[in-house]
Amino acid sequence: MAAAPADPHPIPAAALRWHRCQRVRGHGVASGTAADSPYPAGTIALQAPHFARLGLDLSGCHPGTLNLRVAGGRWQLRQPAWHVEHLAWTPLHPPETFSFWPCLLRWSPPTAAPLPAGTVAGWIYRPDPATKERHHQPEDQLEVLTPWIEAVQQCAVLELGVDSRRCRLIEPARLRSRLLEFLKFRVLAAQESFFSGFEGEAAAPALRRWLASQGCADLLDLEDAELLAVLDTARQLYT
Repeated sequence: MAAAPADPHPIPAAALRWHRCQRVRGHGVASGTAADSPYPAGTIALQAPHFARLGLDLSGCHPGTLNLRVAGGRWQLRQPAWHVEHLAWTPLHPPETFSFWPCLLRWSPPTAAPLPAGTVAGWIYRPDPATKERHHQPEDQLEVLTPWIEAVQQCAVLELGVDSRRCRLIEPARLRSRLLEFLKFRVLAAQESFFSGFEGEAAAPALRRWLASQGCADLLDLEDAELLAVLDTARQLYT
């Protein structure tokens, strides 16, 4: 097994959160395994020398990504540990922006597989969707770089450890349901007058301010369109 990638940004124990993930098939472009990929060597192999030149050594990682999904979730990533903008790594399309976050990956192989459980350090790898022309990832899915681990290839379910201050997983369906329940009795009591402060272009900012004043900071993880959709549902159901 290759050595774990150097990690100059260890995750503090107090911030470490584990999320159960499903390993899913990716586009096959990062590893170069896709038959129609314009990068036979794989994008990671082509990008890694540029990253190394700029200070991020991925030589301990397998040149391909693990695609990890938390069904129904949505990842919010901020304050990357390593970031580069507009990197010209190929002549086939315009420069791209990349961000990386340290992570841990742990696994327990199926009982029938005579392979040990374990944990390894790696990186969440995220090309900026705004500069990426194709092969985008769903919002509930992350690409992760780690050393090659034979046991992982036999595990459909893995656990991803992240710094919860920088990498947050939210559950939009649960939050929408909670918001609707929170609005229910307030709308029933006030009827149409409840909506008087949430009209027009300022509706979403006004709703955000009101939710913050009510101590509902977690509901602010919903996007503006989601907040307004729940507000409209409450209006239809309770007035």
